[in-house]
Amino acid sequence: MSAHRAQLSRRGFLGGSLLVVAGAAVGCSTSPIGGSSSGAKTTLNVWSHAYGEAGTQQALTRYAESFTKANPDIAVKITWTPGDYTAKLNSSLLTDAAPDVFETGDLSAAMARRGQLAPLDDLYGSAKSDFNQGDLDYVTVDGKLYGVKMIDDVMTLYYRKSVLAKAGITAPTTFDGLVAAAKTLTTKNNKGLFIGNDGVGDTPALAVLSNGGDLVTDGKAAFASAQAVEAVAALKRLTDGQSLLLGFTTDWWDPSALTQGIVPMQWCGLWAMPAIKTALGDDFGVLPWPAFKEGGSPVVKVGGWTACVNAKGKHVDAAKKFVQWLWVEQTELQKDWSESYGFHIPPRTSVAAAADKLSQGTAKETVALAAKYGKHNSNTWDTEVATPFVAAAKKIVSGQDDAAQLLTDAAKQAQTALDKQHS
Repeated sequence: MSAHRAQLSRRGFLGGSLLVVAGAAVGCSTSPIGGSSSGAKTTLNVWSHAYGEAGTQQALTRYAESFTKANPDIAVKITWTPGDYTAKLNSSLLTDAAPDVFETGDLSAAMARRGQLAPLDDLYGSAKSDFNQGDLDYVTVDGKLYGVKMIDDVMTLYYRKSVLAKAGITAPTTFDGLVAAAKTLTTKNNKGLFIGNDGVGDTPALAVLSNGGDLVTDGKAAFASAQAVEAVAALKRLTDGQSLLLGFTTDWWDPSALTQGIVPMQWCGLWAMPAIKTALGDDFGVLPWPAFKEGGSPVVKVGGWTACVNAKGKHVDAAKKFVQWLWVEQTELQKDWSESYGFHIPPRTSVAAAADKLSQGTAKETVALAAKYGKHNSNTWDTEVATPFVAAAKKIVSGQDDAAQLLTDAAKQAQTALDKQHS
C-alpha cells in the first residue's frame, strides 16, 4: 500500500484487542495482568492496524497462540487499531501504554535515530540472505536493521481487457498513452481512470520516478529537479482531460470502481486481486505506471508492513523473540499470511517461491513486474518530508502557481525535515 496513509487504512474498520494465552484467545479492552491463568511471566502488547481482509484478525490470533504454546512464559495481547493507525501509534509510543511490538507501513529513520526502535540485526541469523534486498535496505538505518518486513504490498495499474479492446486501445506504455487512453475511455456515464478520490493519489511520486527522477537522494530532497518538475506538471493533463473518477464511495485501495464497471482502469494493489478475479474472471490485466516518456522507466510501487520492537518498552527481549519466531522462523505462517488474505509478496525469497497462488496467471505477472520495476520509498521519506511535496503537487494539478517554484519551495521545507532526522 501507499506510504503515508493519513486517513482510514485501506483495510481498516475493525477494533478491539485479544489476549492470547496458552491455547486460548480472550477478548479484552484493557491491558491484562500477564500470567494470571497461563503461568506466563510476561505479556506482550502487539499492535496491528485493522486489516479488512476476512480472516486476518483470526490469523494473527492463531499465530500468537502458537507462539505462546511454544513459549508458555510469554502471553501475547493482539491490539487491533482502527482509524488513523499511524497517529494513534505515534501518540501511544509517548506513553507508558506503548506497545512492545508494532507494525508500521512507513518505517522511519528518524524514529530509529531517536532511539525509539530496537536494532534487530541479531534476529535474522542465516536467514538474512534469504530476504529481498530491497526490504533489507528499507529497514536499514546507519548500518543497522530496525525491523523485519512482514509483507510486500505491490501496486499496479489494473485494466479491463475487453473494454480497452472494444475501444481499440492497447495497454499504455507511456504517460502520453495513459492520458489518451483515459480520455478515450471516458464516456457520458463513466470516467476512464481512478487513481484516488482526490485525483492525485500516488501519482506525484510515480511521475517523478517514471521520468528518471527521485524523491530523496543521499539525504537531499530531489523532487525539484528538472525531470521531476516536468513529470509532476504533466499530471494536470489528466485533470484537464476530465477523465478521472473523483469522490467514489471507496478509495483507490478498494477495487470496487473497477469491478463494478465504473472505470476500466484503476491504480490498486495486489492485495485486491482475488476479489478482482472473482468479479471479472480473466477479463483484467496489470501494468506498471507507464514511463513518462521514451527513455523513462515504468514504476511498480512496493510498500507493505514491517514488524518493529519498541526500544523503550518493558519487554524488549521477549518482544524480539516474538518477532524472530513469527517473521523470521515461521515460514509456513509467513506463506499463509501472504496468500490467504488477499495477495502479498513474502519478503523471504524462498517463501515467495513456495507461494503457489502467486506462481500463476496475473499474480505471477505482477510478481515479475515488481521484481523488474519495483520501487520502495526511502525510510527517510516520512510524513514530515512528504507532506510539502504532496501539497505542492495538488496545487500544481489544480493549476495554482508555477510548478517549478512550488516544488522548489516544497523541497526546501522537506530538506529542513530531512536535516532534523539527524539532529
